[in-house]
Amino acid sequence: MFRMTQFMKTLIEETPIGVARKPPGPVVIWNLVRRCNLTCKHCYSISADKDFPGELNTEQVFTVMDDLKQFKVPVLILSGGEPLLRPDIFEISHRAKEMGFYVGLSSNGTLIDENNIQQIADVGYDYVGISIDGIKSTHDTFRRRIGAFDEAMHGIDLCKEYGIKVGMRFTLTQDNAAELPQILELMDQRDIDKFYLSHLNYAGRGNKNRGDDVFHKMTRNAMDLLFDTCIQSIKSGKEKEFVTGNNDADGVYLLQWVEQHYPDKVEEIRTRLQQWGGNSSGVNISNIDNLGNVHPDTFWWNYNLGNVKDRPFSDIWQDTSDPLMAGLKSHPRPLKGRCAQCQHLAICGGNTRVRAYQLTNGDAWEEDPACYLTDAEIGIEEQQRRVENRPYDGRLKDIKISRL
Repeated sequence: MFRMTQFMKTLIEETPIGVARKPPGPVVIWNLVRRCNLTCKHCYSISADKDFPGELNTEQVFTVMDDLKQFKVPVLILSGGEPLLRPDIFEISHRAKEMGFYVGLSSNGTLIDENNIQQIADVGYDYVGISIDGIKSTHDTFRRRIGAFDEAMHGIDLCKEYGIKVGMRFTLTQDNAAELPQILELMDQRDIDKFYLSHLNYAGRGNKNRGDDVFHKMTRNAMDLLFDTCIQSIKSGKEKEFVTGNNDADGVYLLQWVEQHYPDKVEEIRTRLQQWGGNSSGVNISNIDNLGNVHPDTFWWNYNLGNVKDRPFSDIWQDTSDPLMAGLKSHPRPLKGRCAQCQHLAICGGNTRVRAYQLTNGDAWEEDPACYLTDAEIGIEEQQRRVENRPYDGRLKDIKISRL
């Protein structure tokens, strides 16, 4: 996750650069239930309004929580499906809070109403994130349910009324990108605490004409708007939080934005971004699905590392005999293509590996097709020029052969 506001604040407020912080354990995004009352177009868990066999019962969840606590996991994000459809969700949530976890609830918002808002408030969730995919008809189309937008916004309003920190989660696609300005206006009008932009984890976009690719242009336009909105929010003294996820090139793009707008802060921001380090799937971000399978993050559901019914999460997470986990935890990662040549690798960490895995039918180390930066922006053209201008020293490997 790219915490944009934290970096932006250092442009306005003098803040000393500390040492890079290493979390004591990974954040766990836990899909406690697969059942959902909606059938959204972009659902990564392919949920449906039915019970799925084999899900962890309450006792098994508690056993896993005990292991997570001793493994020093700091954060639990309780997700689904729709987590509010799990009968024991409040029992699990109360126990998690009592154990000292930071506890977030990830919901579609349609089931938050007058009947359960007090129970939600009583848990003391540190944050409730509600998915919003556009204004009214667009959202309802994505969620495949008329009225879903109004229900979700009512849930947000109730959270605000009961003093619960609440935010909107927005997945950027071609179908809703044009409504991002309206969504940000809605955030301001309703005094919503947080905005999370999730880049679509698509695969299949190649490198040809990368600068002209509609997805890449759309992403750059969205990030430009977010940067401007975030810095204005900070300058106006509003306590709003802006974050993005699933595309760690955002950190490099911010560095370029700082070069244009705050040139005296470039080296400071570069250092802070390198301390952040970009993608942390398989290291500081983890996922447990509804059946207890462990994944490097929520988009790796086609790759199981083990199951918490058979082995403790702490054992699974530290096991680098799995080649994917060994690669994700290595420094640097064994990257290929543009990602291997990128001069900003220390900032983005190689970006989201699952897209490369899907695009190449199994090679997680190929270049990320969703990197929206040009070859020039990541220093590849400069490297090529250095090679082309290097005088021949007699070694055959330096000779370039052209084939007509």
